[in-house]
Amino acid sequence: MIVMSPLNRLQSAIRSPFPRLRDLLAGMPPGDTPIDLTIGEPRHAPPAFFLEVLTKAAAGFGRYPPIAGTPELRGAIAAWHERRYGPDLLVDPERHVLALNGSREGLFSALFVAIDRRPRVDRPAVLMPNPFYQAYLAAALAANIEPVMAPASRIDAGLPDLERLATDTALMARTAAFYLGSPANPQGSVASADYLRRAIGLARQYNFMLFADECYSEIYTGAPPDGALQVAAATGGFANVLSLNSLSKRSSLPGLRSGFCAGDADFIARFQQFRNVAGPQVPLPIQAASAALWADEAHVEASRALYQAKFQTARRHLGDAYGDPSPAGGFFLWLDLKSLGGGEAASVTIWQRCGVRVLPGAYLSYEDDEGRNPGTDHVRIALVADLATTEAALQRMVRVIA
Repeated sequence: MIVMSPLNRLQSAIRSPFPRLRDLLAGMPPGDTPIDLTIGEPRHAPPAFFLEVLTKAAAGFGRYPPIAGTPELRGAIAAWHERRYGPDLLVDPERHVLALNGSREGLFSALFVAIDRRPRVDRPAVLMPNPFYQAYLAAALAANIEPVMAPASRIDAGLPDLERLATDTALMARTAAFYLGSPANPQGSVASADYLRRAIGLARQYNFMLFADECYSEIYTGAPPDGALQVAAATGGFANVLSLNSLSKRSSLPGLRSGFCAGDADFIARFQQFRNVAGPQVPLPIQAASAALWADEAHVEASRALYQAKFQTARRHLGDAYGDPSPAGGFFLWLDLKSLGGGEAASVTIWQRCGVRVLPGAYLSYEDDEGRNPGTDHVRIALVADLATTEAALQRMVRVIA
């Protein structure tokens, strides 16, 4: 038997889940007209005004853009924070905000700066949830830093167990950064203010960076999720905290590749210097359109209502037999299908019998040293299609999984 080395296992874990699914289903005909619910690519219509702004600013494609973002864009992002989280959240657009070429670019490259700002330690580490976003692990491998998959807490609905982490003081002392997604992909878990306060406290106690991945912050089924900067501001400022967000999910514009990071002023200054030589700029017309999008809430509210209608449909068809059909945030269903043999077997069965393509949860998670993968029993379903298509897919699935 060939035993995979830890490095090879990690490299295998960052293979995109979508080619893995294509390999799994290769040669298998669908049982009905195909419906793909695998990729988290929003398909709601973006607001018409953004094209008007983009067109008017088109001459800017002929100029190099400022790496930090235009004053107009950074000002719009700062103003959005105040509207979204309250007037006590004072974000200085000059000191606290950087434009990003999508949030994934920032999540990847910020880790290099987080490592550099810490005193040198043996075996530096980065913490991340499990299931996880592959960009986190890719950054760890590129930076030659140990990725530590934080075990989940049942109390906090699948988010990393902070109390268990806190007991490992040796690990905390060598941690450079902690990736925390809220709302989480794929579970839809949302960190409470108390949870965020505890995470920020650990980051400050051990002087590592908390990278709050908040790209699903505007898609929720109940109360708006608390934000990391909102909680940080109430505890004395933004030290050790970086929030990352984008227009991909909020405005249904994943192809725009426009996001931002905001928070710790010292880290922002270091990150700007790094990105000035290593980071991609956001084109000026896209920055102009982005400023207009961050200034408008009507299109966000309309999109959120569409997602909420789809979650209501999921609850009607699925009930709660396979997991929460209306999670607190995000636009995914995270269904436990061990009754069909687990995520991979269920994905094959659902495809062959009803033509719906879903994603095995194991492809979004990492197998620990004892061979346990927290996503093994699950599938992820992206509710990004229109309501009629979503309902048709769920009706088909229910006939199979029930």
